[in-house]
Amino acid sequence: MIDAEHGEAAMRDMASRLLAQRDSGDVRPAVGRAVAPPVSQRGQRHKFADHPLVAAACELNARRRAIWELTGMPSPLFLERKGYNSAVLQAQGQELTNFAGYNYLGLAHHPKVVRAVQDAVAQFGASASNSRITSGEIELYPRLEQRLARIYDVEAAIIATSGFLTNAGVLGYLLGEGDAAICDSLIHASVVAGARWAGARVMTFRHNDPESLRGILRASRDRFYRVLVVIEGLYSMDGDIGLLPEIAAVAREFDCGVMVDEAHSIGVLGAHGHGVREHFGLPGDAVDIWMGSLSKALGSCGGFIAGNANLIEALNTAPAMLLTVGFPPTAAAAALTALEVLESEPERVRRLWQNTELFTSALRDRDLDLGMSQNTPICPVLIPSVARVVFASSLLLQRGVYVGPVTAPAVAPGQERLRFFITSEHSEGQLTAAAELVAEVVEIARKLDPTIPV
Repeated sequence: MIDAEHGEAAMRDMASRLLAQRDSGDVRPAVGRAVAPPVSQRGQRHKFADHPLVAAACELNARRRAIWELTGMPSPLFLERKGYNSAVLQAQGQELTNFAGYNYLGLAHHPKVVRAVQDAVAQFGASASNSRITSGEIELYPRLEQRLARIYDVEAAIIATSGFLTNAGVLGYLLGEGDAAICDSLIHASVVAGARWAGARVMTFRHNDPESLRGILRASRDRFYRVLVVIEGLYSMDGDIGLLPEIAAVAREFDCGVMVDEAHSIGVLGAHGHGVREHFGLPGDAVDIWMGSLSKALGSCGGFIAGNANLIEALNTAPAMLLTVGFPPTAAAAALTALEVLESEPERVRRLWQNTELFTSALRDRDLDLGMSQNTPICPVLIPSVARVVFASSLLLQRGVYVGPVTAPAVAPGQERLRFFITSEHSEGQLTAAAELVAEVVEIARKLDPTIPV
């Protein structure tokens, strides 16, 4: 490996080569730019290898690989690990302090959860092997759904095999032409995908701004039959909490439904880890659709919807639930047992927030930019420019701390960041040492030429 100074010199050299290629015309279209092929090639439109988005993605990945190979710095992408994805990671022949996994409470490798998974695969096999409606049902499913419904103080819940498809599937089923989804501007892409699938209009309001929502509804509500307002409980890129009470109140003024994506807030927010409803002390019917992920704090996989009984009964016939294989028995056993551990070991949530306070305070004390974070277990450190944030992530990995770089399209250009996931399993020593190292690496990265094309 080489030091940061020589790494930057090598990156500058790589930049000059790439710019020379650009000037000679030996480059592919810019990222995301759809360029029509020449007339002579239009008969080849079925060839997806030269589709503009495919070509741009391959070009971007090639440039990243070239830089890592040239500098000798490790790539933080697709890092092959051994063992659990917890506070400590075994990868590249070394032990890393890990901030790249959202195993917030350490439940994905809790002995009781692991044992429940082993028992489930022995009893039910690795797959449901059919949709639930046709021989795919097992007793674990209703038990898990009933527990989720109690957490949200609603009548029923339903689980689905993918968190992304849970969001996309419920909007795709409930909305249609003539309807609208009005979403927080930072909503997850799965929500937008579902609304577009439904043929509904998609509009956004300023992040966490009830007055922006009110303005949009005042101007447009009468144009649509059904309108669903969608926010997140805990925003996964910025680490701030959705203003649910205020936003729900505005939605009700204009006869709109409300949906909350709890992917990162179930298991994290609230005194017992029961999510944003508990955090704000709201009744279950404050929201029409509670959506959550089982793959974050609950250490499993898939998603769920909680709401009134009629809604949940209908969702059993939604394509995303009906036309897909039943929930993996092992995933159901893991999530169910994780919820039992959450109840029996409440100190995990307390420890998560103690660690969060320690780490975020240490970063702020070192004058690092945490953006809109509200000192939650999702802690962004903003390092604008792709080159700088990728360089910082690689240098941290080289020095024993693993944290992923976040760039477009996940965030807007100029909002690049390192995103730290804090867990109940991090030690005070790990957090303090990591904060000191992050401050040092960010200072080095800020001196890097941001125009280096990555």
